[in-house]
Order: sequence, then C-alpha cells, then structure tokens
Amino acid sequence: MRFQILGPVRVWQATSDLELGPPKQRALLALLLAHAGQPVPLHGIVDSLWREDPPATAVNVVHRHVAALRRLLEPGLRSGTASSRLVRASGGYGLNVSGDELDLLRFRALREDAHRCAQQGDQIKAVELLVEALDLWRGPAASGTFPEVRALPVFTAIDDEHVVAVKAAAAYVPPAGAALTERVLVTLRQAASHHPFDEALQARLIEVLAAAGRQAEALETYQVVRARIAEEIGLEPGPELREAQRGALEQSYRPQPAALATNTSRPAPAAAADRVCPAQLPRELGAFTGRGAELERLDSLVPGPGEPAHTVVLSGMAGVGKTTLAVHWANRLAPRFPDGQVYVDLRGFHLSGATMSAAEALRALLDAFGVPVGDIPAELHAQAATYRGLLAGRRVLIVLDNARDSEQVRPLLPVPHGCLAVVTSRHQLQGLMAVEGADSVTLSPLDESEARALLGRRLGAQRVEREEQAVAEIISLCERLPLALAIVSARAALNPGYPLAAIAEELRASHGSLDAFTGEPPLADARCVFSWSYQALTPEAARLFRLLALHPGPDCSVAAAASLTATRPRQTRAHLTELVRAHQLFENEPGRFSFHSLLRAYAAELVEEIDTDDEAAAATTRVLDHYLHSAHAAETVLAPHRERITPRRHAVHTLPERFPDQRAAADWFDRERPVLLAAVERDGRRGDGTFSWQLAAVLELYLDRNGRWQQQRTVQTTAITAAQRGGDLLGQAHGHRALGFALSRLEQWEGADEHLERALHLSEELGDTRGQARVHRYGAFVANRHGRHADALDHYWLALRLYRSAGHLNGEASVHNEVGWTYLLMGEYDKAIDECSRSLAIHRQTGDPNGEAAAWDSLGVTRHQLGHHERALDSFRHALELYRRIRDSYLEADTLVHIADTHLALGRKDSAGRTLRQALDILEHIGHPSAEGVRARLLEIG
Repeated sequence: MRFQILGPVRVWQATSDLELGPPKQRALLALLLAHAGQPVPLHGIVDSLWREDPPATAVNVVHRHVAALRRLLEPGLRSGTASSRLVRASGGYGLNVSGDELDLLRFRALREDAHRCAQQGDQIKAVELLVEALDLWRGPAASGTFPEVRALPVFTAIDDEHVVAVKAAAAYVPPAGAALTERVLVTLRQAASHHPFDEALQARLIEVLAAAGRQAEALETYQVVRARIAEEIGLEPGPELREAQRGALEQSYRPQPAALATNTSRPAPAAAADRVCPAQLPRELGAFTGRGAELERLDSLVPGPGEPAHTVVLSGMAGVGKTTLAVHWANRLAPRFPDGQVYVDLRGFHLSGATMSAAEALRALLDAFGVPVGDIPAELHAQAATYRGLLAGRRVLIVLDNARDSEQVRPLLPVPHGCLAVVTSRHQLQGLMAVEGADSVTLSPLDESEARALLGRRLGAQRVEREEQAVAEIISLCERLPLALAIVSARAALNPGYPLAAIAEELRASHGSLDAFTGEPPLADARCVFSWSYQALTPEAARLFRLLALHPGPDCSVAAAASLTATRPRQTRAHLTELVRAHQLFENEPGRFSFHSLLRAYAAELVEEIDTDDEAAAATTRVLDHYLHSAHAAETVLAPHRERITPRRHAVHTLPERFPDQRAAADWFDRERPVLLAAVERDGRRGDGTFSWQLAAVLELYLDRNGRWQQQRTVQTTAITAAQRGGDLLGQAHGHRALGFALSRLEQWEGADEHLERALHLSEELGDTRGQARVHRYGAFVANRHGRHADALDHYWLALRLYRSAGHLNGEASVHNEVGWTYLLMGEYDKAIDECSRSLAIHRQTGDPNGEAAAWDSLGVTRHQLGHHERALDSFRHALELYRRIRDSYLEADTLVHIADTHLALGRKDSAGRTLRQALDILEHIGHPSAEGVRARLLEIG
C-alpha cells in the first residue's frame, strides 16, 4: 500500500487508487499521515477538523471515520479485531506507515541522505538526492482538503520543509553540472513564484541563474523582486538579496558552454528587419488644444539627422494630458523620422499590476520592426543589443508611454544618431536626466484660455459663451485639469439641455474634491469627477462599466462583454456605445474596447462597493469561461481530429463564440491572443488554477503553429504552477508536455527532456493513453532533431500501440505519417512511401483533411528525394489544395516551400521564385520565424 500527502491525499492498493470518502474523512487521514505514525490526541483531531465550533457529535463522527478508514485500509480485518494499521494510542489515533509507503517519510529520508553526502563533500550526489526528493511533491501538502485544515501548522510546516529542500538543492547546484542545474531551476522557479517575499529563496534563484550563465535573467529577476518588495512592503532588499545581485553582476560563476553557444547559420535579426518602417503612432484627439509654450520647448529639443540620439521626458500628475501632448507632438514630427515611428504603452501604473517589463517592451519594439519571433533572444542584454543594432543608421521616433521608473525605460532608449525617444510618466524620472542626459518638460494644468478653448471645442462655442460665469466656475473647480474638464464636458455634451450652472453647483457640492488632482495619489482623488459621468449612465451601462474592471486583458470584444454581464450581444453593443460616447471607454478599433487606467481603477472600486462578492465572482467566472470555451471551439475548428481536453462546463449565461471556418478561428486567436495570455496569467496567480491550465492546453496548437514558442514557454510554466497549486495531475501532465515541446522548438534540449519525462510519468500515473502517445511523439521529434532516428522510431511504435489501445484512428494515422518522415530522414524511401500511404488511407477513411494534407506533403518530399519530380509536384498540389480549403496558412506556406524545391530541381528557377514569394507573404503575415529562412532562399536564387 502507498500513501501520498505531498500534494492531494491519495492511497493506492497495488495499482488501484482508493476512494477516500467524504471530505472530513479525507482530512482525518491527512492529519494522521502528517504525524507519520505518531498518535494524535482525540481532542486534537476534533480541534483540527472543526476548529473553534465542533458539533456535539464531533467525537462520534471521528469514531465513524476511523472505522471507515480501517475498513478501507484493511479490508480483510474482522469486526472486533484490533487494527495493526490505524491504532488507538495515547487517547487518540495513529497510523502506522513505513518509509517505503508514505511519500513524506521517503522525502525526509532522501533529505537526510543528501545532507550526509554534502557533509562528506559529494555535492553532486546531494543535489541528485534532493531532486529525487522534490520530485515526490505533487503540490502543497494535503491539497484538496478544506482550506481551514490546510492552514493547520502541521501542514504549513511540511510545506516549509519543501522550501528548505529547494534552498538546499540551490545551494549545492553550482558544481552539479548543466543537467542538474536545469532540473533544480524548474523547481526553484515554481517555489519562488509561490513565495514571492522569501528573500533567501529569491536570492537562491538569482544565484542559480547566474551559475547557469543567465546573468541578464538573474539581474532582471533581482529588479522584479526589488520592485515587488518596495511596492508591497515598503522596504529595500536585505543583504542576502543584495549579495546575490552582486554575485550576478560580477559573474562569480562561469556560464555553461551551452549558454554561450550561438547559431551563426542564420542572418542577424537586424538584417531581417532591414526594410520595415513601422508607423504605430496612435490617432490624435480631435479636441487637442493649447500647450503652445510646451510645444515650442519640445520642438527645440529635436535632434538633427547627424546629431546624437536624444530623450525627452514628459512628466506630470495623472490626467494632466501627458499622453495627449506626446501623441500630438509625435504626429507632428513623424515626417522628420522617415525610418519609423513606434509606440509602446509600458503600463507603468496599470491597476492589474501588469507593468510591462523591459524585456517585454523590447520584444514589442523588435516585433514592430519585423524581427521574427524566433530570432528575438531570450536574455535582456541580447535583446537590447539587437535593438540598438537594428536602429543603427536609421532616424526613428520612439514614444514610450506611461513609464514606471528609469530602470524600466533605460534599455529601450536609442543610441544611434538622429533618433528621438519621448517618454511619459507620472514620475520625474530623475535617473534618466542624471545618467542619460534626458531633458524634462513638466506639464502643469492648462491656463485659463486653454481650458476655455478645450470646453469650447467639446461643447460648442455658443454654449460656452452663453454661460460664461458657469464656465469660469467649472474651470476653477476643475483646476484646469484636462482629464477632469474632459469628463465634465462629456456629461454636459450627453445632456445638451442641462445648464452648465447646474454642473458647477454639483462641483461645489462635492466639497472641492477636484482640488486633490494637484496632489498624490491621483487614483484615489478622481472618484468625484468620474462619478458625474457614471451617474449619467443608464443602469445597464453602469453595470457594464463596473464589471469591465473584472476583465483580464487590455481590451474587450462585444461577445466577451456580453458573457461578462450575462446580456445579449445586441444589448451589450448598445451599452458599450453609450460608454464610448460618455468617454468612459475607448473603441481603439471596431469592436474592441478598453479603459483608461484611472477609469478602470474607479470601476474596480465601484464593483467592491455596489456588487456583491457572489455577483463579482459569477461575472469573473462567466468571462473566463467565455474565453476558455471560445478558444476550445476555435481549436476544434482548426484541428477537429486532434486529441484535446474536455473543458469544465461553462457557467450559465456564458456565450462562447462559434466559428464558421478555420480562417475565422485563426483570426479570433490573433485578435484575442493578448487577452488569452493575460487570462492564463491572472487565473494562475489569483484563481484556483483549473481555468489557467485548461486554457493553456487549448492554446498549445495555436502558439506552436504560429512560432510563438517563447510565449508558449511562459504560458505553460504558469499552467504547471497553477495545476501544482491545485494538486491537479492532469493539468500538470498537459503543462509539462507542452512546455517540453516548446523548449525543444527553442532548442533548449535539457529542459525539453526533463519536462517530457515528467509528462510521461504523470500520464502513466493517470492512465492517460492518448497523453502518453502525444508525449512519445514529441520525444520522437526531439530524437529526430538530434539524428537519433532509431530512438525516434521506438517512440513512434510506442505511440502507435497506445493509440490503438485507445481506439484513436487519427492518432494512428498521424504516427504512420511521422514514421514515414523518419524513414525519409534515414534515406529509406520505400518504407517512407509505405508508411505515408498508410497514413493517407486512414485519414481519408476518417475524413481528416488536415492529416490527409500532411500525408500528401510527406509523400511529395519522399518522391522529390527519389527524383520523381512530377509525381512529387502532383502530391504537393493535393496537399496545397487541402491546406487552402481548411485555411491552414502555416502548413500551406510549408508546402509551397517544398514545391519551390522541386521546381529548382527541375531547373524552373522563375517558378521556384514565385512560389517562395507566396510562402514568404504568408509567413510574414502570421509573423512566423520561418519567414527568415525563406527570405534567405529567395536571395540565394536571385
């Protein structure tokens, strides 16, 4: 018999997973296991299970649960016979278990063995033992029991043992080698995310990253931890964290050789983006007015074509118009920067706390210049070097909006001559002025004439002139703050018969709280102004305004808003239009709506004040279910015969989207990708984790096909952490499998092997044959990439056997095609044709056009290798027709490349060039990293 408490409480008899009974009985078993053979007094059991309010029958209930557990653990025990397993002792009960039976005892024994090895100087063996011990954990101790039980000191102490073991493994890891370092890093990252304020643990993470040669990531981790501690606790990092940072700065550990390797076979990303001239500036507001003196000052700071790059900081309080002025000025300057104008919202004061990191901002900037996703380095310093090299010889305008601090901005500043960076922030960013030589322009509220002109533009000159005294009072009470004036004028514009004098009276009645706009913090002081616009809304629009604060992403569609509010889309569209007209929302593009960050903060406060916790929780569940089930529907359309999860049942009144074809499904994923990624992260941090891992599983195919492997890595890491927190083994299996494959795409082989091995172990433990088969297919992919074709075939035969046992014909067919591809790589073309033909026949039988197209493409490549070029082209045409019919753009482009190869073999250079250009157009449109290779091929053939 085997017992598990390091994660969900489970008991196995041989290979059978025993049903442990009702929650209180399960909690009692957990309590006895936690004491590992030591008796627990009866009063201690009662206190633990019921805390301060036990029922009168509590002791009898405990006795009944004990009797039930005895029958479960010793089914052959006769009535009236003393139990040798669950024994009565010392006025309570104890459970007799051995070290081989209980994972907690095994964990402790391995820790002790590791400690002895470390004392004897064998640190590598110590790390191996600690990794083996940590592998026993399936989540927090006794996860799945009542939260009140989980909070007992006996369980939190066990969780603390896990943290101690992680720290010990990290302390021994520097001499342990690359493979062990990667294994420790997996556990160390997860533990650090669970304990964000454990400075010793965060220091170990920084040290191990540095030891692995990831200095940039180590330093970025320190900055993230430092900012978190300062924001949440108001303290600076302690000496242990500072020492870890110093070690990373001084590169105390030599990086592993693999970390220094580079791929020199591809052109530099800057070369790939040589012709891209982005034009990303937001549209100017039609009501812009004033700021003449500031514009004159700003114009004087623009560098000439041969002058050094320069940075200008626009700072001031919230609502003073920093972004409005920056966008207006940048649009005026755009013709003077012919090589591109880029805009990034750094989200420095975003309510959700999702401040954009410097690395994320650099990825956005590189993406704007057309650098393929796969060519963007993982480390911050490498991203910055690529960015600076890309700007060399160009004259580019960069607008960095809503910056948090100088450290967030510094890696984003241009170096080449002639470039200009415009930074907006609520902070002065003195560090940029002192170190980078930036110029600062501090914005104050508008002057009297500018404020009057602003109201005249929004309300009409006649109305302003007709009520001059009321206008003067409004301007005075708003203290000439542009945001306050805009909100007040929106209220007046929506009610053209409403006297401006009445609005002035409401401002007076609010006891002048608009005065607070001149101080800190502005978020809390904007409530009164925002309330006027809010009170003018219809009840339905007001409810939508509040609930939108619960939406996870940067913008929201009509359909998602309908699910959020449990209303029909047509009604929701009308309410959204009302909010846009009241300047409560922005419609950035048709059908996409977003908040200003201050208004989101106000809406969030209203949710807490007006809506009950149950109403808010129900709305959150509906919108998350909307995205999960919409994404599941889209993935089903994209790959109808692929094995997939069955998502949790969606909440009542959720309206998931439906898709008529694969193009619509793919377009939806493209539009909603930022929201979906944010939803995974939000539920991973705040929810129970089920939604997070399920959405991550649904996103796997889309992210992989589109070459977004770094995002895949982030998403699946979050999913694994969330599933571990909830003790969900299926979620962990999906996450490890997808993460392993993503790491193989990124050529991070050791991490790939580690996660795929973990996924296989979990899938076997769950009895998930299809999951096991998918892991073997991914393992075969890795083996083929290393030229280990015999190993790949072994994986494929195992996958084939598993699919057959599961009755999954399409899985079998896909494996036959992949076996054929492996034979193709081995040069055994006759076997390749046999396997691919078998795949083709099964896919035709089951009606799977995607699988059929893949088999035709493999047949085409094989016939090309045999020199049967016309037959190869015929096979490719079948594949191309199918891919176009099902709207699979990436694989259409892949087949076009194969067609071009065959044209070249036939001496048809012009045909090959035309075909490659078609492929390149597709790959560039979807932003796939393969585009660079196709572009290089075109250059080769001229």
